[in-house]
Amino acid sequence: MEVRTMVSWLALAAVSAHVAPAAAVAPTAVYSLDERTRWAAAMPPRWNGTLLLYSRGYSPSPGKPEPGSPGQRQALLDAGYAIAASDYGSGGWAVEQAVPAQRRTIAAFAARYGKPRRVIAWGSSMGGLVTTALAEQPGSGIDGALAVCASIGGSLGMMNMALNGAYAFRTLVAPNAGIQLVGIKDDRANGQRVAGALAEAVKSPGGRARVALAGVLAGIPSWTSPDNPRPAESDFDAQADEISRSFVMGVFLPRSDQEQRAGGVFSWNDGVDYRQQLAASGRRPLVEALYRKAGLDLDRDLATLNRGERVRAAPAAVAYMRAHYAPNARPLVPLVALQTVGDGLTSPTMQRAYADAAGAARVRSLFVERAGHCTAPATAVLAAIRMVEARVATGRWSPPAPGVFTAYRPSPMLRSCFRNRRCS
Repeated sequence: MEVRTMVSWLALAAVSAHVAPAAAVAPTAVYSLDERTRWAAAMPPRWNGTLLLYSRGYSPSPGKPEPGSPGQRQALLDAGYAIAASDYGSGGWAVEQAVPAQRRTIAAFAARYGKPRRVIAWGSSMGGLVTTALAEQPGSGIDGALAVCASIGGSLGMMNMALNGAYAFRTLVAPNAGIQLVGIKDDRANGQRVAGALAEAVKSPGGRARVALAGVLAGIPSWTSPDNPRPAESDFDAQADEISRSFVMGVFLPRSDQEQRAGGVFSWNDGVDYRQQLAASGRRPLVEALYRKAGLDLDRDLATLNRGERVRAAPAAVAYMRAHYAPNARPLVPLVALQTVGDGLTSPTMQRAYADAAGAARVRSLFVERAGHCTAPATAVLAAIRMVEARVATGRWSPPAPGVFTAYRPSPMLRSCFRNRRCS
């Protein structure tokens, strides 16, 4: 079995938007918001009056402001949309800086190109969380929002769920590999240690079973590889393979930047009952089948997790993350959440948690029958944007475009955490 060990965190930035084959792409103009922050715009030959405000995903550095990936950008320009984006003026988990920078980009675009008739915020991966934050802010200047492959559950919930999996992996699979759960100084080096332990673990049925348990507790779906077909519901071995292929990047997400911003450890698992967590996931049959095949005692491993040494968070760090990186699930404008069924980096369970908390009147959840992070095609992005526009114009949700989306309901999010609500 192949195990992908994408441990360079630059890879996370590279996959935060779907990259289409090279094509002729309309040029973008780059301007300055201030001495640190730049923004860019791409204009169609005939503007339909709608501005799409694009928010990029995680990147270690600000980079060049790009209004969407090339393939998606050209398709949207061909449909008559103008697109603008900023570089946030900061790299890393820069949601705190991104939200005001994006609001200023709307004003800068209007001053240079004319006031848009309508503004739709659109973002991918971490940029989907930025987009969601804009949708929840009064007076943000947007009329609707599209969060694609988004960290829409917010950093607190997402990183607590990742801690579930990381804790289970270190405890059951690699207790002596030097793997850090929090307080990580070098995410890449830590990821390399995880990758090495993972490669050894999946060589045995017992290791594969325990990796699958850790992946389920972290919300990793049972299909994550764009180059593989979706495993059958009864094919537990193939599902375990799929969990393993995205395990490093989906569970050991970069923490050091967030902890520096927060001023300490903001994730915790004290008080978490892992027997209850597995039951709540709805995926215990998968784990049980793999444990049975390996001849291991699942209840014994769950008891080991429940009596293990836990991680406690610093209250001030939690407060910072709650203020800047936790959504409230109360968008003030219509919001569509779009994701692939098999996203192994931003768990689809987050989309379910947000949509359930917000309610159908505010949020429409859409899925594409694909695997991989941010691999939704331009046709799906365009159809979702048009759904947002129709909802803004009519006050009603229109049916999804036929043949573009698939009916899908992910597993529950195990560690949901919204602002002004108790975290699970």
